Amino acid sequence: MRRSSNSIVMIAYAIWVLFPFLYLLVLSLSADWRFPSILPNYIGLKNWAAVLGGETGLVKSFFLSLFISLLVALSSTLCGFLLSRIVNYNKKKNLWTIISYFPYVLAPVVFGACLSYYFLRLGILGTTFGVILAQFFIAFPYAMIFFSPFWTEKTKDYENLVATLRGSLVQKFTKVLFPLSKNLILICFFQTFLISWFEFGLSSIIGVGKVQTLTIQVFLFIKESNFYYGAMSCCLLMLPPVIFIYVNKRYVFNKIL
Repeated sequence: MRRSSNSIVMIAYAIWVLFPFLYLLVLSLSADWRFPSILPNYIGLKNWAAVLGGETGLVKSFFLSLFISLLVALSSTLCGFLLSRIVNYNKKKNLWTIISYFPYVLAPVVFGACLSYYFLRLGILGTTFGVILAQFFIAFPYAMIFFSPFWTEKTKDYENLVATLRGSLVQKFTKVLFPLSKNLILICFFQTFLISWFEFGLSSIIGVGKVQTLTIQVFLFIKESNFYYGAMSCCLLMLPPVIFIYVNKRYVFNKIL
């Protein structure tokens, strides 16, 4: 009886978690679905054929968002790792750590509005580079905070050992620090990728409608009441995170645990 109750609870939990995703998938395959019809009048690949045919610009937005997110994740993870070492070995470590939290005090839209004037003067407002730089300002401090616990006395002892054995700075990073922190680097890369991938407010302000990322396309379709294309863009939006979560669980978390 108890096992049966547990099974019912787990099935209910699975339905509760998976229902929004399944609904979006069905909606992306549907057309002419109006109240009070329980099921759509059409289910097929017509909408997806239009997307792959380039009629909606979703494919272009998908690859643009992928390019931006990969570049932001790579640069912020690498810079965050290197600079977090300097910060955590500094005497004013606590002060610099507090400063790292400052970009998160403001909402992304407000932060973007503050940056927009300077980006306009630099001539990068409404450009892909401007969006990448703006998102870097958000992801980079996160990476610095994320790597802070790695720089312990034990890590410093490893660095001192390399110095004692007359190892170079390059050897210190390639032979010791990077191998020790490879799982943390992968996790930070995934996290900063997701920060960039789902970012909307900052991208909409800095992009000023010229940089059509996938998140902006989602809101445009919803604003136009085009729920079918909106559902398709949401499905595309979920694809990289699902892949990264699987890779994270399969190859990173299992090794840590």
